[in-house]
Amino acid sequence: MVQLLNKDRFPIGMGTWHMGDTSAKRKQEIEAIRHGVDIGMEIIDTAEMYGEGNSERLVGEAIKNISREDIFLISKFYPHHAKEPDLGRSLQQSLRRLGTDYLDMYLLHWRSNYPLEQTIDTLEKYVEQGVIRSWGVSNFDVADIQEMWNIKGGQHCAANQVLYNISSRGIEYDLLPMQKRQSLPTIAYAPIAQGDTRGDSIVENQVIQAIAKQHHVTVFQIMLAWTIRHDDILAIPQSSDTKHIQENMEAATIQLSNEELTLLDAEFPAPTSKMPLDII
Repeated sequence: MVQLLNKDRFPIGMGTWHMGDTSAKRKQEIEAIRHGVDIGMEIIDTAEMYGEGNSERLVGEAIKNISREDIFLISKFYPHHAKEPDLGRSLQQSLRRLGTDYLDMYLLHWRSNYPLEQTIDTLEKYVEQGVIRSWGVSNFDVADIQEMWNIKGGQHCAANQVLYNISSRGIEYDLLPMQKRQSLPTIAYAPIAQGDTRGDSIVENQVIQAIAKQHHVTVFQIMLAWTIRHDDILAIPQSSDTKHIQENMEAATIQLSNEELTLLDAEFPAPTSKMPLDII
């Protein structure tokens, strides 16, 4: 099974939610993805849900002249496509839109009403066939992960993609520690609260503004550096222009001090009890 995170892989990937939907932005978005790959961001995350295939088509166009070995490609399938023949059909359609013959990782976008055993069994079959190199889940909470691990093949899950940023820390109470114990990587979507109604209040927070000023970076870069402060988390901020791509790359070099982390904890407290899984 291919590994999502290793010592040589950059801890920030390129998220593509809301990309590919506006023709006027298409050239800019394609340039952004290509620039990201050029500077070492090999992980690209998309989904059949994003623009009903528009995001996958955009990614496919962006990577068509890039060596496939230089890219780690993740896509996700709808829960109502989580059993055959729909799962296989979704996979083939995603591959066609992306212009590739395999995915590095294929994720169940959120819990399905279909038996998880059947979905895992099908995903394992596609791993054996080489059509996907690994599979994972998204928006799974503790009980979901525990159920999955008790299913044959469930231990082969390669990642769980969940909402995680400085203002959405609920998973720190139980989900993150459990995944860390089991060496299950976390993919953090909306790591700078894009699409999250709390995003504006974070940007306006005086403490995070002061820390950003001290480092001569943006508030968003501080948020991103905070999200990847642990080595078992991959962040996938939206990557719609080259300026943001470059800023995302530079965020990985920011080292937040213990004092700064303590100040941020005071403004954005860690959870003290179980919280519902945040989803946007």
